[in-house]
Formats: sequence, structure tokens, C-alpha cells
Amino acid sequence: MSPKWQQKLTTPLKIGSLEVNSRVLQSPLSGVTDLVFRRLVRRYAPESMMYTEMVHASQVYHARELPKIMEVDPNEKPISIQLFDCRPNFLAEAAQKAVEEGADTVDINMGCPVNKITKKGGGSSLLRQPEVAEAIVRNVVEAVSVPVTVKTRIGWDDHEINILEFAQRLEAAGAQMLTLHGRTRAQGYNGAARWEWIKRVKEVLSIPVIANGDIFSVEAALKCLEETGADGVMCSRGTLGYPFLVGEIDHFLKTGQKLKPPTPVDKLLCAREHLQALWEYKGDRGIRQARKHLAWYCKGFPGAVELRNQLTQVKTVEQGVELINQAIGRN
Repeated sequence: MSPKWQQKLTTPLKIGSLEVNSRVLQSPLSGVTDLVFRRLVRRYAPESMMYTEMVHASQVYHARELPKIMEVDPNEKPISIQLFDCRPNFLAEAAQKAVEEGADTVDINMGCPVNKITKKGGGSSLLRQPEVAEAIVRNVVEAVSVPVTVKTRIGWDDHEINILEFAQRLEAAGAQMLTLHGRTRAQGYNGAARWEWIKRVKEVLSIPVIANGDIFSVEAALKCLEETGADGVMCSRGTLGYPFLVGEIDHFLKTGQKLKPPTPVDKLLCAREHLQALWEYKGDRGIRQARKHLAWYCKGFPGAVELRNQLTQVKTVEQGVELINQAIGRN
């Protein structure tokens, strides 16, 4: 990496009026990036931007009480609340409530590939409705004083890759950062992320462009940054069961040095803390949600497969803690 490029990556990321002292971001992940998960990631990446799970604007529009997934800790900065819908007025009001809740930026999801989202006109279906997407950004920008950003994909499918024009329309409408997942909606999470499209988008926009897709390691992040010229990277599935990743990449970009990877015991201790915190935050629902997280932690050490099978069946926090403690003793 050239000295000039490395210098850029050690300077703050400017998102409109906001400066973020990290160019590594934690992606919003439905059913994952709640308050508990974000706290674990932030322990290792205190200056990185975190995102809530995506919130449907209809859950917020005229609501007396905000949904729990919008809850942010007043001390967790910087934080963005991600919203989705296809109705500009609903999103504008939801954005105002997100700012009242403490959001430093409002992010609009225009990339989710899931059928139940796209059938309602949200997520990546907006790639097929550029006029609506543009109207959404304009309405939200007018409604709030914080920067408005967008997360999207390169196109609907291989026959409809329209990201260059789409991204330019979003910038013209007032978006102040674009995060681009280098896959089409049709790809879902299959195949390789096509980083070459991120490079092409970066070349036509003046706002920051964040690269997303296949960032599973420090090495992958560096390769992506070098190939795309992006202003930063966003980690998604690489953090499942591994909340250390954002911090590992951030540390390397700032210092040029790799952190020592967590040991199996480190991972198990983190899994135990995650389980206990979900129980304290959500009760029995937290235990049910914890099962998938615990399964993600269980890899890369002797007995991981058996432990994973046991942890996906836990019904109480005590049962889960006991199983993890036994595994710690063996490792």
C-alpha cells in the first residue's frame, strides 16, 4: 500500500458534517446488530460507526413508542439508525424520530434482497425505482439535520446493473455517503462480490463510497481497498461469531500492525458474555436469539461441532453458561 493511500486511511472519514475516526464500519444486520452485539464490536473498535438492525418506517410512523430495535445507548457514538420503506413521507418522519433517539446519521436500506422486503417495494427493489429512491433521499434530507446515507447493491440482476446512474441520482438528491455491496439482488450472498463495480462507482461520485461484500479478514479488507479505491470498508457476515473483526481491520489501517488473533478461550468467553447479555436485555427471547450467535462462535477449536449442536438447543442461560464453561476448561 502506498504511503499516500495509507495516509488517507488514517484520516477521519467525513460524512457530510460528521467526522468518524475510523474507516471500518459494522454493517446493519437484521436479527444481529442489536445493542448487545454492537457493544461487543465496539469494545474492539471504539471509534467505528455502528448500525442498528433495519427498521421498517411503518413501525415508527405515528408510533407512540419506538420499536426496541431502534434503541441506542446514549454513550454509543457514532451510531446510525437504518430505515427501510418505499414511501418518502413515512421515511422522513421515521428519520426525524431516529435523530431524536440519538442517530448520528440516518441510513436508508436500498439493498436488502429478501423477498418479504422487496415485495413491499423496499430494499433492493428500489434499484428498479430510481425516481422513488431519489424522492426518498430528498425527503429524508429535508427532514433531518444529520447526514443521510444509503446502502445498496450493484443492480437487480446481471441484466439490470444500473448502479452508476442510480448512485449519481442518490448523490444529486443529497445522500452524503454510499455503501455498496458488490453483488446484485439476484446473487443474494452467493458468488464473489464484484468489487470492480465499487471502483467504478467511486470514480463517478464525490461523496464517500464504502465497500461491502466478502470482507472476512484484514487481508481481504486491504485487497478490497486497493482494488476499489473506496473510502472505507463495511464488515457484515465476517463478524458473525467474531465481533473482533472490525477492530482488527481498524487497528491495522491505523498502525500497520496486525493484532494477535483471539484464542479459542477468548472466543468462548465472548460467547458466554454475549449469551448472558442477551438474557439480561431480552429475557427468554434473548435465549432463543442467542442460539444462532452461539453456533457462529463454535468453530476452529477441538469439540466445536459437538458444542455447537448442544448450544443450539439451550433453553436457559444457566445451561448455556455451563456448556461454555466446560468447553473453556477443555481448551
